[in-house]
Amino acid sequence: MKFYYMNKYIIGLLLLLIGAGQQLKAQNQPAEHRFNDNWQFVKDIDTTNAVRALSTENGSRINWEKISLPHTPRLEPVKKVNEQWQGTCYYRKYFTLPSADKNKRIAIRFDAAMHEADVYLNGKPVFKHLGGYLPFTIDLSDKVLFNQPNCILVKLNNQDNEAIPPGKPIKDLDFNYYGGLYRSTWLIKQNKIFISDAVQENLEARGGITVHTDEATSQKAVLTVKTDLCNQNVDAQQASIKLNLVNTQGKVVATALSSQHTVAAGQLQGFSQILTVQQPQLWSPIKPYLYQLQVQVLQKGKVVDEQIINTGIRTLKIDAAGVYITGQKINLVGTNRHQEYPLLGYALSDQMQYRDAWKIKEAGFNFVRCSHYPPSPAFLDACDELGILVMDAIPGWQYFGKEEFQKNSLQNIRDMIRRDRNHPSIILWEASLNETDMSKPYMDTANAIAHRELPYKDTYTSGWIGYAYDVFNPARQHAKAPDYWKKYDRQKPVLIAEYGDWEYYAQNAGFNQKAYEGLKQEERNSRQLRTDGQQRLLQQALNYQESHNDNLYGPNIGDANWLMFDYKRGYASDIESSGVMDIYRLPKFAFYFYQSQYGPVPDAKGFGKPMLFIANYWNDAKQKTVKVFSNCQQVELFLNGKSIGKHQPDADAISRNLKHAPFTFEIPQCVAGTLKAVGYINGKRAVVTSQATPGKPYQIVLKADESGKAWRAGENDAMLFYACVADKDGTLIPDANNLIAFASSGNTQLVGNNHISAEAGIATVLIKAGSKSEVVKVTASGAGLRTAILTIKTQ
Repeated sequence: MKFYYMNKYIIGLLLLLIGAGQQLKAQNQPAEHRFNDNWQFVKDIDTTNAVRALSTENGSRINWEKISLPHTPRLEPVKKVNEQWQGTCYYRKYFTLPSADKNKRIAIRFDAAMHEADVYLNGKPVFKHLGGYLPFTIDLSDKVLFNQPNCILVKLNNQDNEAIPPGKPIKDLDFNYYGGLYRSTWLIKQNKIFISDAVQENLEARGGITVHTDEATSQKAVLTVKTDLCNQNVDAQQASIKLNLVNTQGKVVATALSSQHTVAAGQLQGFSQILTVQQPQLWSPIKPYLYQLQVQVLQKGKVVDEQIINTGIRTLKIDAAGVYITGQKINLVGTNRHQEYPLLGYALSDQMQYRDAWKIKEAGFNFVRCSHYPPSPAFLDACDELGILVMDAIPGWQYFGKEEFQKNSLQNIRDMIRRDRNHPSIILWEASLNETDMSKPYMDTANAIAHRELPYKDTYTSGWIGYAYDVFNPARQHAKAPDYWKKYDRQKPVLIAEYGDWEYYAQNAGFNQKAYEGLKQEERNSRQLRTDGQQRLLQQALNYQESHNDNLYGPNIGDANWLMFDYKRGYASDIESSGVMDIYRLPKFAFYFYQSQYGPVPDAKGFGKPMLFIANYWNDAKQKTVKVFSNCQQVELFLNGKSIGKHQPDADAISRNLKHAPFTFEIPQCVAGTLKAVGYINGKRAVVTSQATPGKPYQIVLKADESGKAWRAGENDAMLFYACVADKDGTLIPDANNLIAFASSGNTQLVGNNHISAEAGIATVLIKAGSKSEVVKVTASGAGLRTAILTIKTQ
């Protein structure tokens, strides 16, 4: 009996190892390879009828710059706000394929190219794509050469084009669309029978893999997985699909194997399979649990193609009463995000995309609107991982073009959904052109496209006009003070998609006018730079507090403030500064107001811990009122060791709806020294913080902005480094503007200038990691200041 069970165990183990070997083989030989290195770039040249010459190594005398992707055609200085580069540029790359690849499908995918792309292979045109935010794939199987160099050449034009959404000329646009191959490019080598690409196939509700949670409870979940195979062989092929759902411990918790199907030559074949998961881990913003779904194509028991995607198990319901994730009601507390970065424009590494998402969650938001275009897939991956609900959006702002524009815009909806449909974080599809007077036929078609692409009851569209879409998402200022949207009485769900900026900028807020008495116009609004001083930063935070509190009267299902990060626009000469962080990703006071609205019980990722922030530099004798943001039940404030009092949260008219209202302290006598705040939960000390009166400039404190993701070598990853001008005790001096010199060792590259003036006490530099992992020393020095050296290893 023992021998029988031992043999059974060994046989089972061998079968498991064989299966694992098949999976491992597929994973060790991925179909997609990053194609980001060893590109060449040139811009602003006369290349009339010169494509063939550009595609030849020695056929032109052009001085090509060696670059890697992601790439921006020109570093865009922060101070030159509305002078973005526009024009024609070229990218080329030489690559050689071995003869062993002759029987494979060969393709190249561009994750984004801004925004009119003409692609040539070995001097011959092979593809044209219009649109700068969504991917396109070029099948080169019958065009590429083997055992000799191939040249892929991309001609890009990011000049104004009324047919390409957003369509509006940059000089009139509220954001910039920077040029270049600014996302990753991939070389694809696959078996001739393979999992198709949904965007490339361009068929309604077809192509690639679609994962949908049909039902889910803590006891059981049922998932439908649809897979489309493409057969590029000259004859029909037999194939089956195996699914493995793998948990975070590497254990297969559900599996399915289809019967064999015949896939006709040159055709697609669809497979639909059910996965049943017992005691599933459910995905939510509080606990964003992700499984790996392995989708394997089998022929004669061999894995010939495989894709692995992350997926979360959750159901979704949105109605006028709220948003429900697997039956749990969630109030959306959100923000808007532009993907722009200082100097690099749109050319962010995957790690930089993750760090932006990290900051959004760190600020206390559980929802982000992707204004006003589809984001990087890496950003959506980060939202899946961190637990941030998403409104995905097509490109558009205050512009409704002619027939060709509308055709391209509707195609954006299809491509966006086909690319992004498997992200558990996405709950809304903004198939609407923001703040645009769209026609009813366009809106009807846009809404219908989304529902045909995802024919499920939990597919929800949104638009700023409450006509065709499932969810109405106006800005707060689209209605008038003092009621705004509080009297909205339709059954359609309403989401305040923007608030806190324009209604104060345009001076039609209805509740805080007494507090505005004596303030200058520029001091009243929410557009405040970090350099504008604490009084104006307090005003920005107060505006967001007041408007968010007002939104909580309902009947909306949530709100998204305008906005997360400062950014540059085409139509204005100044930075749009209503962000709760500046363009360098440094927090303003308002950041901590929102952070206080989350917790104090940490979520599964550690966000939402008990927090305190003293919104006062304590360097102004006139500032005797101290505002403290906290998610604690009580806060006690001490001045130089003496208690000022233990307070309950504010209970005034602009605080009563908040989850955690601020704490306001009046200081009887303003003296220099140290403010210490102690936060209490259930009567016990939970967190302590302090703010000291700054002394004289003495030293530099140097910090790296990892934000949950280490500095990555070999992937064009750039990290922000902050040189803080501080006194002997390390207290930031908020009005310091010292000139700081930066240097970095090894194979790193400082982006832009290395001499940078501090702004509100902090000088920021952007440094790219090198091609290989190394220990890097970053140095910051300034006249009369003790030099700072930070040692950090790239991964």
